[in-house]
Amino acid sequence: MNPTVKAFFDEATNTVSYVLRDPTGVACAVVDSVLDFDHASGRTDTASADEIIAWITAEGLTCEWILESHVHADHLSAAPYLQERLGGKIGIGANITVVQDTFGKVFNEGTAFQRDGSQFDALFKEGDSFMIGQLRGDVLHTPGHTPACLTYVIGDAAFVGDTLFMPDFGTARCDFPGGSSEVLYQSIQKILALPEETRIFVGHDYKAPGRDDYAWETTVGEQKALNVHIGEGRPLEEFTAMRDARDATLAMPRLILPSLQVNMRAGQMPEPDEQGDIFLKLPVNKI
Repeated sequence: MNPTVKAFFDEATNTVSYVLRDPTGVACAVVDSVLDFDHASGRTDTASADEIIAWITAEGLTCEWILESHVHADHLSAAPYLQERLGGKIGIGANITVVQDTFGKVFNEGTAFQRDGSQFDALFKEGDSFMIGQLRGDVLHTPGHTPACLTYVIGDAAFVGDTLFMPDFGTARCDFPGGSSEVLYQSIQKILALPEETRIFVGHDYKAPGRDDYAWETTVGEQKALNVHIGEGRPLEEFTAMRDARDATLAMPRLILPSLQVNMRAGQMPEPDEQGDIFLKLPVNKI
């Protein structure tokens, strides 16, 4: 059984969120939601999440899972907002604890910040499975971009987060703390070992040079043949040299500091102060 997939593209962060549904029933899951955030004013907005909620409601669906492919560094997650309005359990990779330990120190969170993943409802490991109605989802641990990256394989669809982009754009960066181009290469081989007709849904699209439209769906076969970074059986040594050199030229994502603080908490903001005000930290020379 294969899922029906609806994509929602947020041009402000180039993020693609997905609703996938059991074609035989009303169960669905949301993958990689977005909470809108204006960096200049520090204000949040729920317009992107509300679009997802409106569609799920109009279709008469029941949200069973709100899935994160990893701790995003380029947008804030709307998982708690979606959960409050739609229900469902929030899931992420079990190595979230590694990410929480790393960035708990970066943001000087102290002992009040739990680093055991308890902010999430489910922590998935390699080989775990879960159900969305009658649809079975299987978990691949695909680190390299971050230590906690997962690929969710549901029927003939694989939701790869940032691990792979469209074939004409390549692969994820590996220069964040805990990232590794060698580990990413091995993770990508897991994805490319899936059947060639497997649909791949990417987490972002930036319109590669020469392409006019955004795109987010490809296949394992297309990635193996055409991916500009990893296609045609590119060897490990060549890939890591290319990836490391490319990463050295990249600027940090615009929303990395607010995103990490929120997303390592499963989309929750830090605890408010005595007046009920919420603050995000701006560490200097730490990332």
